[in-house]
Amino acid sequence: MGFRPHVYTRATRLGLTGFVGNDSAGVFIELQGEIDRIVAFESELQSQPPPLAQIETYSSIEVDFVQGDSGFLILESETVAAGHTSISPDIATCDACLAEMLDPADRRYRYPFVNCTNCGPRFTIIRGTPYDRPQTTMATFTMCAACQSEYDSPSNRRFHAQPNACPVCGPRLTYLEEGTEVCSDGTALQAACDALAQGKIIAIKGIGGFHLAVRANDEVAVTRLRERKHRWAKPLAIMVRDIASACMFASISVDEARVLEGHARPIVLLRRSRDETTLAAQIAPGTNEVGVMLPYSGLHALLMQASGPLVMTSGNLSNEPILWRNEDALDKLKGIADAFLLHDRDIHVPCDDSVVRICGADELPIRRSRGYAPLPVRLWHPGPSVLAVGAELKSTFCLTQQNHAFLSQHIGDMESYETLTAFERALAHFQGIFRATPDVVACDLHPGYLSSRWAREYAATHSLPLVEVQHHHAHLCSAMAEHGLDPDTPILGIIFDGTGYGTDGAIWGGEILLGNYDGFERVMHLRYTPMPGGDASIRHPYRMALAHLWAAGVPWDHQLPCVANVPDSELTILARQLQTNFGCSPTSSIGRLFDAAAALIGVRQTAQYEAQAAIELEAISATVSTAMPYPVEICDGKIDARPIIRALAEELLSGVPRGILASRFHRTIVETIVVAAAQAREATGIGIVALSGGVMQNATVATLACIQLRTRGFRVLQQQSVPANDGGIALGQAAIAVRKMQRGGL
Repeated sequence: MGFRPHVYTRATRLGLTGFVGNDSAGVFIELQGEIDRIVAFESELQSQPPPLAQIETYSSIEVDFVQGDSGFLILESETVAAGHTSISPDIATCDACLAEMLDPADRRYRYPFVNCTNCGPRFTIIRGTPYDRPQTTMATFTMCAACQSEYDSPSNRRFHAQPNACPVCGPRLTYLEEGTEVCSDGTALQAACDALAQGKIIAIKGIGGFHLAVRANDEVAVTRLRERKHRWAKPLAIMVRDIASACMFASISVDEARVLEGHARPIVLLRRSRDETTLAAQIAPGTNEVGVMLPYSGLHALLMQASGPLVMTSGNLSNEPILWRNEDALDKLKGIADAFLLHDRDIHVPCDDSVVRICGADELPIRRSRGYAPLPVRLWHPGPSVLAVGAELKSTFCLTQQNHAFLSQHIGDMESYETLTAFERALAHFQGIFRATPDVVACDLHPGYLSSRWAREYAATHSLPLVEVQHHHAHLCSAMAEHGLDPDTPILGIIFDGTGYGTDGAIWGGEILLGNYDGFERVMHLRYTPMPGGDASIRHPYRMALAHLWAAGVPWDHQLPCVANVPDSELTILARQLQTNFGCSPTSSIGRLFDAAAALIGVRQTAQYEAQAAIELEAISATVSTAMPYPVEICDGKIDARPIIRALAEELLSGVPRGILASRFHRTIVETIVVAAAQAREATGIGIVALSGGVMQNATVATLACIQLRTRGFRVLQQQSVPANDGGIALGQAAIAVRKMQRGGL
C-alpha cells in the first residue's frame, strides 16, 4: 500500500471529509492512504490555532502507488451542479497578522484590513461558491504584484487567502461628518479616535455590519447614545483592548478568557467587580454583568490602541436588523451618529456579534452569529432538504442539505418588514451557497407568528408540504440534534421559557416533556395561571404578580410593591378581569413566573426589553449564596406555584431582604427541575434530560440544575453549540421535519 499525494479540489469528497486551514472557508479535501496518516493529519489540524478545521469522517482506501504525481496543488474551481461546500465563519485576526500590522518596517504597517489563511472575513464576504476571490466582495480589488506573489506561493501563509490585500491594492477607510468626507486612510482612523475622545458617537463599519461607538467611561456620551437610539435600558456591549483591560472592571475565569481570546471573539457576559467604577453606570443598569468582546479585526485593534474601552452596540434602529451598507447607514443612522468611519469593502452577508455565557467550563450561546454561523450541525442520516423558519423572537432559520443542518446567523425579532426582508435575503443566500432547494417547510405552531404566516405562504406558493411544530417539542429536539442522539431515543425535556403556543391553545412555558423527533407527551407542567391582557403582561410584570397572588389566594396588600405601584383604577379593572376571566390567557410559563416574582418583591414593575425583570432578579439573587429553596409541590402532573407565591409575599411583608427572597426563588426553580426530573424518571425509566428554553440561560439555574441532576445520575443535555432560547428552535423544527419525511409521514 502506498500513499498518493492527491490534487486537492473543492468538489471532491472520497476518503476524509471536512474543511481545512489552507483556504479554510471550504476546501474539501480527499486523502487516500494509511489510516494512521489520516489520524495524524486530523490531530495536526485540530492542534493548530485557530481551529479552522473540522473533520467529520475519515476512511482508509487502498490505492496503487502512482509515480510522477507529487506536490500540493490547488486547481481552478469548476462549477458544481450538486452537493455543497462548507463555508467558514469570519475569524478574528491572528497574532501573525497583528504583528505585521504593528511593525513599522512591514508593508502592512497600520493597515486595518490585514488577513491571511488563518484569519479574516469569510462568511460575510462570500457571494457564491466555490469560494474564490471572484465570488467574494474582494473581486473589485485587483491584487498588486506583492500580494499576488503571496497568494500564489504554497509556502506563504497567504497562499490562496481570498481576502488578501495591502495598502496599495486593498480596501480603504473614509471618515465623514455631516455626510461629507473629511479624510481617508490613516488619517481617517485618527480622526475617528479624536472624535471619540471628544465624546462623539461614531458609526463604524466592521466585518459584519455597523457598530455605534462611544467611550465606555463617558456617562454623558453613553446617555446620549441611549436617548438617540431609544434604547433606554437594555445592556450595551463594550470592546476592550485585551484581557488585562477587561480585568479592570470584571472578574474573568480561565474559561471566559479562553472564549474571549478564541477565534470567534464573541461578546462574553462577565461578572462585574463589586467596586467597579471604570464604566459608565448606563452601560448595563440593573445587572451585575457586562458584555465584553476583544478586537476581532485589524481596524478594531487599531481603535483599541488609541482608545480605552468603547461601547460597541449594533448599528441599527430599534427593532430593525443590523445595517451593513454604507448608503443605508448614512441615511438611517444620521440622527444617531455624529460621524462615520466607513470602508469600501462591501459586506454581502450582515452578521451581528455573537453573545455567549460561560457556566463552569461550558460555553452557552445566547446569540449565535459572527464567528459561529454558518457552521452546520451534523444530522443522524442524510435526508431531504428542509427549511425551518424558527419562531418570532431571536429569529434564525435552518436549512438542511444531506446530513447537515445549516443555521443562519442571528437576524432579529420577526416583528417588522425590515426583519422579514433581511430573513428573505439571508435565506436566498443560503439556498445559493449550499445548493439547497427545500422539499418541505417547517414552522412554529403559533398561528400569529409572522414567521409561521410566511412559511404557510411559501409552502403554498411552492407546493411544498408544511410541518407545524409545537414550540417546546422543537426546543427538545434542538437539544437532541445538537448532541447527535439517535432519532429513536426517547428523552425527557425540561423546557422552561416565556412563551410558546400549546396544543390546547394555552401559553406554555413550564413543560416537562417525554419524546423524540417522532412526537412528545406532556408529562408535567406548571399549573395554569391567568395572564390578564395577554402579551400586555409581558411588558408589565406587575400584572403577572397580581395574577399569581390572586391565584394563590393572597390579598392585594398595598405594602406589596406590585400593588403599591399600580393605580387603584387599574387594580379594579385587573381584579374584574381575573374574576370573570375576560381578556385572560391561561399560561404555564416559568418565564412569566420569574416576572411575577420580580414584581412581587419590588425588583421591576415594567419591562423595557425582553426578560429585563428576570435578568435583574438574577442579579439581586447573586448577592446571596446560602438561601434555601421553598418546598416544591407537584400533584397530578402539575407544578404548583401557589405555595412559592404565598411564601414570597409572607416573607417580604415580614421584612426579609429582597436578595434572600430572590435567591430562594432561584433555588426553588432548580429544586423544581430536579424533583420533576426524578419523578419523570421514576414513571418512565428515562434518565436523559435535555434542558432548553430561555430560562435555561439563567446562569444560576443552569449551573445548579446541571450539577444536581448529574449528581443524581442523569445524563444532562445542555445546549452548548446552539442557543437554548428561540434562536435555536429552527434546528429542532428541521430535525422533526426531516424525520417525518424519512418515515413517510407527509
